[in-house]
Amino acid sequence: MSTASFKSKLAYSSGNLSVNLIAQAFASYIVFYYVDVLGVRPGLISAAMVIHGIVNAVLNPFFGHLSDRTKSRWGRRIPYMLFGMVPLAALFTAIWFPVGTGAALFWYFLTIVLLYDVLFVMVVLNYSALFPEMFTTIQERASVSSWRQMFGIVGMIIGVALPPLVYGNLGWGPMGAIFAGIALLFFILMVMSSKEKIVVQREDISFLQSLKFTFSNKAFVLFVLGSFFVQFTFAVLPAAIPFFTKYVLRAPEDSNSILLGAIFIAAIPCVYVWGRLVQKWGPRHTVMVAVSLYALAMLPFLAVTKVAIAALAAAGIGIGLAGLLVLLDVLLSEIIDEDERRTGVRREGMYFGMNGFIVRWGVSLQAVVLGVILEASGYVKDALQNETAVWGIRSMLSVIPFLALILALIFFYFYPIRQSGQSRTGEAS
Repeated sequence: MSTASFKSKLAYSSGNLSVNLIAQAFASYIVFYYVDVLGVRPGLISAAMVIHGIVNAVLNPFFGHLSDRTKSRWGRRIPYMLFGMVPLAALFTAIWFPVGTGAALFWYFLTIVLLYDVLFVMVVLNYSALFPEMFTTIQERASVSSWRQMFGIVGMIIGVALPPLVYGNLGWGPMGAIFAGIALLFFILMVMSSKEKIVVQREDISFLQSLKFTFSNKAFVLFVLGSFFVQFTFAVLPAAIPFFTKYVLRAPEDSNSILLGAIFIAAIPCVYVWGRLVQKWGPRHTVMVAVSLYALAMLPFLAVTKVAIAALAAAGIGIGLAGLLVLLDVLLSEIIDEDERRTGVRREGMYFGMNGFIVRWGVSLQAVVLGVILEASGYVKDALQNETAVWGIRSMLSVIPFLALILALIFFYFYPIRQSGQSRTGEAS
């Protein structure tokens, strides 16, 4: 039986619009803004972004363990979101209002970004960790995960597609303020609807002991390895598509938006379908089907030569990608349930934190793989590419993600949780 109202599910899910809006706007435009618009040396911004990636990864398990041990009248997760969302919005705004010039501007950027990292992880990790605690049945989780991803895709579209329109008319600073305001509005809506319903034993072990227990969980290890390779492909797609459209299809730059739009448009209705399928088939079987479809959708990019055909292939990617967006948190939630049955302790924070720590490196692997392929294949900027370079660029959207997804499929095949109960142990009245 459902334990949360539809309004509560929808309001909680809307928080994912905020998460993806600010994350995508930051990832897509911050380097361009500071390097191309403000004129900061590319090497300095690259160094700052490497530091940002490391700090962001390390903060995930730290805040996860901290929130697992938190005791308050509002619960373990809500206080961090409640007190973190306004400073997070303020820091996101501050990133787009630069102070100083030259070296001073670099230090301003690094300082604000690191403070932003702290608040972003604190809010978003606790938002994610609340998911399996608020929604306890497979039906609820499938439904809410579908709604979360619908809101998340809308946030992605706003964060990626709208900035040129907004900063072109209003400027970069106002764009940051508007996006921060939208994100804060949906964060408030989410927090006001959230309630930690389940009273559980708090974790009372050290950080290192918690790490040991987490990695002794076979289901988690297999899940996070599969998830790593899936997240790697999520990073490869937007990075490789501009090279593919420019040098393989030899199409205008706006073709990037056509391909990305095809992925998103196909994904939005499919998240509902996958939400229904996971209730029927169970998480393990459904994720294997989603990975398989996602992998097969990569193969047409070995041969397509027209933008229209490439858009159809991209829509195929959106079908499988939607399933994975829905399923990853559902799988991790049942791992947390199983861990509670085994240990008597709920540790959503550490599990989501370690998952975040590990999959973050998929972005780094993507940068390394693309760099190696472009260098080794003889790619030349703004030139007609040789056959080896063309094949190398095609492989970034086909062979490389296909092989990564085969590895993910193997890990999910050996994932040991085969049965999903209707509710979990420890459900509150």
